[in-house]
Amino acid sequence: MAGALTISTLNDSSGVLATQNGMTGIAKAWVNFNGTGTVAINGSFNVSSITDNGTGDYTVNFTTAMPNANYAITGTARIQNNTNRDGAMLGTTGQTVANTYMTTGARVAVFYPVDGSAFDAVAVSVAIFGA
Repeated sequence: MAGALTISTLNDSSGVLATQNGMTGIAKAWVNFNGTGTVAINGSFNVSSITDNGTGDYTVNFTTAMPNANYAITGTARIQNNTNRDGAMLGTTGQTVANTYMTTGARVAVFYPVDGSAFDAVAVSVAIFGA
């Protein structure tokens, strides 16, 4: 039997769909923020704030906690505006910053790929995938 399902309004009082925790294969949280000076979120989903822990060291705080800390993180960082030179992120390469996965947030590091030195990026994008 073939057919079509049309939904004009979907209400979910439990909040599961609102935080995407009920769906697999999509980001459970994402954020794009300016990591220089006073950290500022440009856009986000399920991210309440960013904590600036020092040069190139940030904590992404979730609005709704993850069910566990076994999630995947991906991200990018831009060294400066109007350039194609991008940095790397989420590595330690000898830094004191450890990538910490918590249910309430994730601590990430931004660093130059060539020498591993930390830097504050003008644009940082992070996406979280998990159960």
